[in-house]
Amino acid sequence: MEDINGVIEKAVDYAFESHKFILNFYDYLKSIEATKPQVQMFIGSPTAANLSSIVDDLDEYLSGGPDEMHKQLREAYGHIPKPEARKIRNYLYGILEDAWKYEKDKRRGRRKKTQDK
Repeated sequence: MEDINGVIEKAVDYAFESHKFILNFYDYLKSIEATKPQVQMFIGSPTAANLSSIVDDLDEYLSGGPDEMHKQLREAYGHIPKPEARKIRNYLYGILEDAWKYEKDKRRGRRKKTQDK
């Protein structure tokens, strides 16, 4: 589990520092053959909560406003142009979506048959 959180934290840091998005989280989970409990543990982890919080902050930064909260967000994220902030926000939210999708795909039961043509 520590590996998943570490990978996410490095990907987030890299996204903010270089504005490059190197992690496809769903493919990463498939490559390490993550189990449903591992993914559920990540979804409930402080790392995922922090990711969600950053996404919320970026949403508010992008919407803008004159109040005190938006002023603080401009101080925190003002060095990032809004188009870049939007890309980072979408990337981070995509990581969360990948975790939710992988968890759903790992349900017990019959697997869908793939049709080869």
